[in-house]
Amino acid sequence: MLSIEKYRKVFVDYLNDFAIPKEPNTLYEPIAYILKLGGKHLRPVLTLMTTAIFDEDLKKSLDAALAIEVFHNFSLIHDDIMDDAPLRRGQQTVHEKWNLNTGILSGDAMLILAYQLFENYKGDTFKALAELFSKTAIEVCEGQQYDIDFETRSDVVILEYLKMVEYKTAVLVGAAMKMGAIVANAPLEDQNNIYEFGKNLGIAFQLQDDYLDAFGDPESFGKQVGGDIIENKKTYLFLKALELSDAPKKTELLELYGNSSLNSDNKVNMVKQIFVESGASFATKAIIENYTQKAFNILDSISISSEKKEKLKQFGTALMNRNV
Repeated sequence: MLSIEKYRKVFVDYLNDFAIPKEPNTLYEPIAYILKLGGKHLRPVLTLMTTAIFDEDLKKSLDAALAIEVFHNFSLIHDDIMDDAPLRRGQQTVHEKWNLNTGILSGDAMLILAYQLFENYKGDTFKALAELFSKTAIEVCEGQQYDIDFETRSDVVILEYLKMVEYKTAVLVGAAMKMGAIVANAPLEDQNNIYEFGKNLGIAFQLQDDYLDAFGDPESFGKQVGGDIIENKKTYLFLKALELSDAPKKTELLELYGNSSLNSDNKVNMVKQIFVESGASFATKAIIENYTQKAFNILDSISISSEKKEKLKQFGTALMNRNV
């Protein structure tokens, strides 16, 4: 197995050679823009890594990895529109740099480009990849709708939130890994287990992302810190703070989320203080560790060497200790 950075380099080199159509420029330039913004390339790296884990030439999964990355960035363009987000990876979002219509249409084109990449696979491999991708894509849309619905609901519970995280974020991580196993012709049981490993790691990853949204360094995080608070999103931090707070603090938190006239910086600072004082910030770190360990436990059921299992554990540990 290669190092994470080497997998990333292999993928980025392939991404840079990806032939994006040129005309009309106003449709394709935004696609090239967001794909070149950088980022962690977590999902395609996992696809390549999984193929390598099952002793296959990782180059066979480059098109599947690229499809995952194109789809992920399509979802980011549309997420940013819905969230009215000004920044993505520290740069202007597509709809800010161009306009809403361009963001919508360029995102739509990216979804189609992602599907086209699977056409490079044949027979049972194509069928398995296409079926998994279609299932995952609709779950991501369902997760995004749950997320939107939660903004205007006052009765969201933690189990609902975790389901939203699973659909919106984690299933794509699981699918990225399973696609690598599919291309490698791994046994079906191993394909399913590596999916569960990725899904649980994906839940931990999103919970960590939510934590960093409130408590991350704005210079390294690359997004607007406190954005979830400003948007009144019912994150795990918020729901756990409601659960753990006494009645006065619970009322204060709900009033802060219902106050549209309060200065954004003041609102963020006051809510973060409640997150800390209630113990919600500590509880969030604990559940991140819980899902990470759950992912690691699944590795025992996968028929790969101990050395490869340890590499996956190291990757997961590094992912959960990140600050970006």
